Amino acid sequence: MVANQELKKAKKQHQTMEEKLNTLRAGVLGSNDGILTVVGVLFSVAAATNNQFTIFIAGLSDLLACAFSMASGEYASVSTQKDTEKAAVAKEKRLLGTDYAGQLKSVQQFYLDRGVTEETALAIAKDLMSKDALGTVVNVKEDIQLGHYMNPWDAAFSSLIAASLGGAFPLAAMTLFPAATQWPATIVAVLLSVTLTGFLSAKLGHGLVKTAIIRNVIVGIITMFIHYYVGQFF
Repeated sequence: MVANQELKKAKKQHQTMEEKLNTLRAGVLGSNDGILTVVGVLFSVAAATNNQFTIFIAGLSDLLACAFSMASGEYASVSTQKDTEKAAVAKEKRLLGTDYAGQLKSVQQFYLDRGVTEETALAIAKDLMSKDALGTVVNVKEDIQLGHYMNPWDAAFSSLIAASLGGAFPLAAMTLFPAATQWPATIVAVLLSVTLTGFLSAKLGHGLVKTAIIRNVIVGIITMFIHYYVGQFF
């Protein structure tokens, strides 16, 4: 009995690869947003005034606002996804009670589409349905692993922390370096940071690393350029 309870607990705590990637995705996006929004405010304010305290407060305020904004956005987005997944599971559960044969046929068709013979597909479907009908159906029809829903809190905290850390790099460079070197130091900090986020986003999305890095660097340069000249108008 105890062993079964421990096994169930371990299964419940285990995260799927999709859940882990979703948390990492939120972190990468949060970090990139934190870098660009904070440096945008820093460049605008620093171009308009030499008051270091004003620059620091503006950058810090934006960092906090960005971090909590990203976190709340991720929470709302992933919560909606979780609700959608739960609604799909509830629908399939109802169908199992009202149209079991149709559900069995759907599972059979899933394997038929993958080149399995009709008899073998039916045998597989019956075997799987006899062991875990609901889990089998939601996995085949909805691509959901029963009991594993996207966690909005994981995404929110990941985005909150990553956005804070991302924004901290340009903020530290602009406020801690001497006035003579704060501009080049901030530019270097931003370019290195967006290079890292570009690399991570490409790896997570199985995309082209070089393309992702170049894209992020260009966006970073444009962001700094625009905000600097916005500050110059005041």
